[in-house]
Amino acid sequence: MGKIRRIVGSLFRRPIDFSDQLRTEPISRKFGFDRGCPIDRYYIDSFLKQNQNLITGSVLEIAESTYSKQFGHDIASYEVLHYDDSNKKATIVGDLTKPETLPKERIDCFICTQTLNFIFDVPKAIEGSYKVLKQGGTLLCTVSGISQISRYDMDRWGDYWRFTDLSIRKLMESVFGEGNVEIVTFGNALAATAFLQGLAIDDLPDTSLLDKKDLDYQITIGIKATNAEKIITIYIRSFNLFIISRFCYIGEFDLFFGVIFPFR
Repeated sequence: MGKIRRIVGSLFRRPIDFSDQLRTEPISRKFGFDRGCPIDRYYIDSFLKQNQNLITGSVLEIAESTYSKQFGHDIASYEVLHYDDSNKKATIVGDLTKPETLPKERIDCFICTQTLNFIFDVPKAIEGSYKVLKQGGTLLCTVSGISQISRYDMDRWGDYWRFTDLSIRKLMESVFGEGNVEIVTFGNALAATAFLQGLAIDDLPDTSLLDKKDLDYQITIGIKATNAEKIITIYIRSFNLFIISRFCYIGEFDLFFGVIFPFR
């Protein structure tokens, strides 16, 4: 369907004059879908391709299994999450922000693209994502940084957040634990300008221009979070220890005891 849309869009796409910078209206308000492949979709595909070795076993997506079928291998089951039973493809009916509605440790890989921006209670949604993963399972998630508002989503359930690599890392690590979250960013000034104008990758003279990364222009942020054992170190400060030899004061020392244990 995406290829057909891009082909049809290319037939009606007008050439872009990149010297025309003084404009208040975007070229497209549809993220470039009407012109070809959107720039953020290019980045999402790049992120999933980089991690396609993890897309295996029981793989979960929201609403449909598009990316599982595109990038997965050795799939044991295609799982689909939907908030109610209106979606006939759904194998899990539940709400990410209500972890009690979700099965525990059922999924090997959860692909969650461009979803957290439209959920108000992001911390709860991350808890729900963590719950469905088996131990050792992986969440492959993308979120928007620089982007126009999605009017379609805003008028229905809300478009709430734009993230940075720092903010999404802190949110993810609060649930998955430090050391279990990897972040990668995509975007640069040219890509951000083109994306905000609603251009597609088909409008650019060279798609390799999108591959240069600038941390100050984060369009798409990719997160790989693993449900692994979290290591907690507790330091207990002891009492002061006095060393006395034949009634002579020798010294005073602080002792520290470290206790390390895993928990889930």
